[in-house]
Amino acid sequence: MSDWILVIDDDAANLRIASRILSAENMRVSCLKSGRNAIDFLQNNRPDLILLDIHMPGMDGFETCAALRENEKTADIPVIFLTADDDSETEARGLKAGAMDFLKKPFVPEVLLLRVRHTLDLIRLQTDLSHEVEKKTQEVMAQHEKLERISMQIVTSLSGAIDAKDTYTNGHSTRVAEYSRKIAERAGFSEKEQNDIYMMGLLHDVGKIGVPDAIINKPAKLTGEEYAVIKQHPVMGADILKNITEFPKLATGARWHHERYDGGGYPDGISGETIPVEARIIAVADAYDAMSSRRSYRDVLPQEKIREEMLRGKGSQFDPRFAEMMLSMIDEDTDYQMREK
Repeated sequence: MSDWILVIDDDAANLRIASRILSAENMRVSCLKSGRNAIDFLQNNRPDLILLDIHMPGMDGFETCAALRENEKTADIPVIFLTADDDSETEARGLKAGAMDFLKKPFVPEVLLLRVRHTLDLIRLQTDLSHEVEKKTQEVMAQHEKLERISMQIVTSLSGAIDAKDTYTNGHSTRVAEYSRKIAERAGFSEKEQNDIYMMGLLHDVGKIGVPDAIINKPAKLTGEEYAVIKQHPVMGADILKNITEFPKLATGARWHHERYDGGGYPDGISGETIPVEARIIAVADAYDAMSSRRSYRDVLPQEKIREEMLRGKGSQFDPRFAEMMLSMIDEDTDYQMREK
């Protein structure tokens, strides 16, 4: 079955161009000229993706998107905004409204197709993963051991998909999981608790699936609005994982790994022992890997510099107990092997 794209734009020429480009790739295309028409159309139709113009008379793109998000029938249909604007304020407002991406007008055929395909693939991945988790959960009672092995493979694949979304964090989730398990071992956690925190570490950044590529891979400094979008990924991650009832604590690392021991973190601003112990461990591992990995704006930091930053954050950003364990791990790593290869 071909993908179904709904294009909403008050400019007939834009509708013709988008329809021609997408139809040439065997996609089903429907075109509408107003937000109000779209709201009515979507009461009885469900396309796979909506391309939505921002500037339209009457009901503009922002208002249309808000109406879609308020209706449970249309709330989860992905939206890509169409705009000729080229300013961060418009982009930030669109992302806050719930858009997954932006397309600049006039259309570049190759870019249009890539953005549409990427969004459809991402939604398909989320749907497939959700169905897979549900399917495997139903088998727990009869095939518990087998399910554990399969679940680990799914989680590992998902963590790889998360890391692949970010050009500059290849292998990040796996390293964070490994460092977290090592800290848990030093802290005297049981083998099961160590395995649990490894799983939590693998999925701590799952919320980034919902953050647009344009923000995650932006080589320049993020604007305040873009950073605000990034800061939503812990909440999005917890929402994705909270329904996995066989492992209710799986969402813990996702939601609270950016909290600070002194209370200055996000999304909830909790502090000290109020932060779940697993999240406090993952926070140390996550920060360490961020410093020992390449970024668009710098190379891997020197080991001594990382040690200084970890020591500086002990008791303020990090739980002092787990920061001290990471400092010991750094001191034992004389050949600086704990880093992105």
